[in-house]
Amino acid sequence: MNTIYNSPHYCVVEFSGFGDERLHPAGGYEIMDKGQRREIFLGGEQAASFRQTVEALIASEPSYEEVDAFLGGLSSMMNQPVTLH
Repeated sequence: MNTIYNSPHYCVVEFSGFGDERLHPAGGYEIMDKGQRREIFLGGEQAASFRQTVEALIASEPSYEEVDAFLGGLSSMMNQPVTLH
């Protein structure tokens, strides 16, 4: 588990070697919207696609605002409530 992005609005955690290699070949990513207290887990092909998109975004040396805007585009898919244990 490795936090790869953390702003006042979003947090992205990367899970490498997560679960069954056939189910999660690219590991996985948990993306949390702090304001809405919602999250999503991306595994498998979704994780691989997310990684490619993020790598391209990072290559453009984006600002925090640009990264937050990108992550905000995923908010409609964040249906899991964030809870503390």
